[in-house]
Amino acid sequence: MAGPWTFALCGLLAATLVRATLSPAAVLSLSPEVIEGKLTQKLKDHDAVDILWRLPLLSTMREKPAGGNPILGSLVTFLMKYIIWLKVTSANILQLQIQPSADGQELVVKVPLDMAAGFNMPLVKSIVEMHMETEAQAIIRVETSERGGTLVLRNCSNSQGSLRLSLLRRFSFLVNSLADKVMSFLLPTLPTLVKSQLCPVIEAAFEDMREDLLHLVRAVPVSLSSDHLQFDLLSPAIKHDVIQLHLQAKLSDSQGKVTKWFNESAVSLTMPTLEGEPFSLTIRQDVVNAAVAALVPPEELMVLLDYVLPELALRLKSSIKVINEKAADQLGPTQIVKIVTQETPELLLDQGRAKVAQLIVLEVFATSEVRRPFFTLGIEASSEAQFYTKGDQLVLNLNEISANRIHLMNSGIGLFDPELLKDITAEMLTSALLPNENGKLSSGIPVSMVKALGFEAASCSLTNDALVVTPASS
Repeated sequence: MAGPWTFALCGLLAATLVRATLSPAAVLSLSPEVIEGKLTQKLKDHDAVDILWRLPLLSTMREKPAGGNPILGSLVTFLMKYIIWLKVTSANILQLQIQPSADGQELVVKVPLDMAAGFNMPLVKSIVEMHMETEAQAIIRVETSERGGTLVLRNCSNSQGSLRLSLLRRFSFLVNSLADKVMSFLLPTLPTLVKSQLCPVIEAAFEDMREDLLHLVRAVPVSLSSDHLQFDLLSPAIKHDVIQLHLQAKLSDSQGKVTKWFNESAVSLTMPTLEGEPFSLTIRQDVVNAAVAALVPPEELMVLLDYVLPELALRLKSSIKVINEKAADQLGPTQIVKIVTQETPELLLDQGRAKVAQLIVLEVFATSEVRRPFFTLGIEASSEAQFYTKGDQLVLNLNEISANRIHLMNSGIGLFDPELLKDITAEMLTSALLPNENGKLSSGIPVSMVKALGFEAASCSLTNDALVVTPASS
């Protein structure tokens, strides 16, 4: 049956939970710079520049001269007879731009194209070259279905008003006039080619990027001692110029059996702004707490106090002597302090600070031979805690343990006020239990997303209800 100290701690823990709208287990926020970088790389992987080099300018102009205008079409057809060849001679994709739409619910992707093309005619001995600037544009939005939300790329086409053609070098009046005619005929041709030739490549690159992001959040499960924590996509969202991937999580044991799900919950999750960071991973407090608990399961320690901590053994004897002098005289060189953590540690966040609360049972045995303890104490303990990072590992370190409340659960030396043992109890827990727990926590919580996004090390901070991971400053 739970004692009053159990209910007191539960009340303390419950007070930290703020009821709010449903929140995901974690949120991965990606800045426009990250999306631009990943999409740029995917365009390279799909040889987008090579597609531009091979744009069939001449054949497209011949197939649909002047965009279907019959009068201009006949002029183009006539002129095309005298063009020996017309090809792209250089092509580049400039810095991608991702901007929020007017309503902040979509992202506008702009792919600037910088090209040169040349053509040759019997009347002209040298190649006539033109500079061509245009821009492909598409929309990233979230589309919902019975399966949930999905990031999609839609409405890819040539951006209106972005097409500019100019001669790289001027020739004679006649050649310049012919070149101006060719460029005017290219005006309706180039947007058509961008839509038919480049847009499918942009769409395929986006699909690959989206799959990479899915793989990113479903990366190798985070190893936590014998347990594993794994994230999965719950739903995407677009907030102004940031893509947010709302995640769910699950905790599984060494056999792969799921022991706990972390879905949307009324537990609050405050989303910090990126403030110039490339990305942030915001993990809800209960998920972080589960990870810490998996690293530090309930345990039992038996400490030969006189051998391991002789100074504390003397102080304990002095403290017990105040309570019962006869009992203190029975403490032998093999006296044992038994420490049992009743439950896993509970992580509490408040004003950006972390504290870990624990329920501990402590018993003192006069010698290693006796079976009945002098007394049994129930302790509501807590420790100030700090998160820090080692590369892409998150590590929690506990400071000294405080015995906030002590309850006398059983006594073989008569009733006494357990507060008399408060200081020595805290010292024994700090000296015996704390190093053991910090040793287990030192293995850390790997955050593979950091390196997957191209960063070597992570940094972390706390809000009132979450742990926030960002890339470390170089």
